[in-house]
Amino acid sequence: MKEIRINTEYITLGKFLKYVNAVDSGAIAKIVISEGEVFVNQEIETRRGRKLRDNDTVSYDGVDYLIRIDNEN
Repeated sequence: MKEIRINTEYITLGKFLKYVNAVDSGAIAKIVISEGEVFVNQEIETRRGRKLRDNDTVSYDGVDYLIRIDNEN
């Protein structure tokens, strides 16, 4: 599982997929999310605006990610 650190309270699912370079664009993120190809906390997630917070997991295309909030602001 890849640990991904962010320095905000949350990140939306669509932005996250672009952030980790899992997709090339927001349009592709919208498609793969709406088609049920992305899992958040082991459940299919179809909302690209889903807020990901500390300790959430995302699975897409055979890769698992763990969200960690970096509170060093």
